[in-house]
Parts: sequence; C-alpha cells; structure tokens
Amino acid sequence: METIRFILVILGLLGLLSACAQAAVTPTPTQRPPEPGQPAAVKSPTPAARATSPADAYAFAQNQRLGRGVNLGNALEAPKEGEWGMVIQEEYFQLIKQAGFESVRVPIKWSAHAAADAPYTIDPQFFERIDWVIAQAQKNELAVVINIHHYDEIMESPRLHKERFLSIWEQIAERYKDYPDSLYFELLNEPNGTLSNTSWNDFARQAITVIRKTNPQRIIIVGPGNWNAIDLLPLLDLPTQERNLIVTVHYYLPFQFTHQGAEWADGSEAWMGTTWDGTADQKRLLDNDLDKAARWSAQQSRPIYLGEFGAYSKADMASRQRWTAFVARSAEQRGFSWAYWEFGAGFGVYDREAKAWVEPIRQALLP
Repeated sequence: METIRFILVILGLLGLLSACAQAAVTPTPTQRPPEPGQPAAVKSPTPAARATSPADAYAFAQNQRLGRGVNLGNALEAPKEGEWGMVIQEEYFQLIKQAGFESVRVPIKWSAHAAADAPYTIDPQFFERIDWVIAQAQKNELAVVINIHHYDEIMESPRLHKERFLSIWEQIAERYKDYPDSLYFELLNEPNGTLSNTSWNDFARQAITVIRKTNPQRIIIVGPGNWNAIDLLPLLDLPTQERNLIVTVHYYLPFQFTHQGAEWADGSEAWMGTTWDGTADQKRLLDNDLDKAARWSAQQSRPIYLGEFGAYSKADMASRQRWTAFVARSAEQRGFSWAYWEFGAGFGVYDREAKAWVEPIRQALLP
C-alpha cells in the first residue's frame, strides 16, 4: 500500500510540473483565428519558447504577463522630460489599457538625474516622478518595465562609470523593493560602443547581484551587446543559477526601411522611398532572424522580450503597417512578449495632436 501511495504522489508531482511548463507558454497566433486583412501566422520550424523546468516557469509566466506592450519613448530618456516634445500624461495609461495593450516600457535617463560623484545620489524629485509613472501603470493594471536608457557616458568610458551604474541600480532596487511583481527592472538599454561584450557581461552580473540584495525574486531584464542585437545572444553570459531573468532583443531590420529619413541616422535621406512589401524573401529574412532568438531561447531556457521594434513615420504607411504586423505576429508565434517603439512621437502608434490612434499601426499591433 505504501508503495502505491508513493507512486501516486510521484505521478501527481509530474503532472504539476507539466502544468507549470504549459502555463508558461505565450499563446501563439495559431491558437486564435487570423483577423481579416492580417497576415497569417508564419510557419517556423522553431517551437515557441517555453519553460523546460519548474525553476524557469516563473520567468516564462512573467514574460507572458508582459504580452503586448508599448514604449513610452521620447519622454523620460531625454536629458529633461519635455525636451524632445513628449511629457507623459495620466490619460496615456488609460488609452493604452483601453486599446488592449498589457504593458508599458518606460525608458529613463537616470544618468541625467544622479550626482556625478559618490554616492551618486538620485534627485529625490525625479524619483517621485518615476513613482508617479509606475503608480499610473499599476492603477491601469499594466505591467511596467523601467530601465536605464541613454547612459551615453558608460558606453564611452565603461570603467569610469561602472561604480555609478551599480550605485544607481542599488538606489532603484532599494526604493522599489516592496513593489508588486508587475514591476520589472531592465539593466541597460542597448549596450554598445566601448562597452564590449566581455565588459557588459561583467557589469550585468554585478548589477544582478546588487539588485538581488533587496529584490530576491523580481524579474530582471537583460539583453546582449551591440544594441541588443539578436546575433549577439550567444555571447551573453548570464549566471546559470539565476533563473528569474528575461532576455531582451531589439529589431529594426531592414534598417534602411525602418529608419529612412530619421534625422539621427547618417545617410538616411538616401533611403527615402524604401518599401516593405511582404515578399517571400523579405519575410524569410525576418523569420530567419527571429528563429535565431527562438533557438537560443529553447537552448538556454530563457524567455525572450522583443523590447523594441518599429518603423519611422517617414516610411509609407502601407509598408509600415505590413512590417509592424508581420513582426508582431512572428514574435508572438515564437512565444516572445513585445513592446512597440513607441507611443506618441516619430514612430508613434498614437497621434497626440489629433488625440487619436494611428489606426493602421494600432491595428497592425492589436488586430
């Protein structure tokens, strides 16, 4: 009798583990019918990302919670909010929630609001502004990602800014240690420049250690070097025992299409008129890129967050809509969460002057 009871207990535990793994899978387009006028889900040989052990189930479930999101860009990552024409308003969170988005990513230039010398104290008034932003997201039941964005100095002189970088995260982690798990920390947006892959791996590991002192379970988001490029995923060296992580990548290819006419991109005027027609070759190139991320995710048992993708407003609207819809659906099929770049500026899904959604983009994202 004791042997039978033991076997039943083991079978029950195995069933529970299986259920946890299945619950962590992000729904794919094949699980819901395609909307009229939307591209059918692409067929990929790569399975959707999913947890392969109970230890990973929480991170995958939290990634599913991020779901479909949008970046509140051009606001708090400016040297001063408003300098780039965007100030975050209370109504934006209501609009985002009502439209059907599930999360917001908030790019933040903490380096412009922290002292230059040790202990690198963050401006209390700026902290209060971030408190308000997080509270508005939570009030509207939106998961919220806060990051360190546009820390240009650390890209140019990593060693000189390592201590400051870690101190900033120590302060952020301490302030928000008691916040619910709908708040996510993203270590650093798009490591690049002199911040090499080796250096970034070291910085990221130390930042994770700092955060874990006060936030032992919170989800931390970290991406590879070279502007969070998919191709750099194999060089991202994360602590094996640290499972409450989500890995982020960004996607703006083909760059000559997504950044045509962008004032900050050298030579972009020559790209004007570049279209994305959704040809078989164009789709294949995109599929191949996202498949690399999906394979890495499966091998490492790490969930993927497509933290940025978008096409600048100087591209023709029909191409922007086709590309945006294809990237979003392709990411979903592979089990990735995503956040469109961005809400109400040059790539915007919302026209702040007209107080109306840019419908072709909104429909591409949320069919």
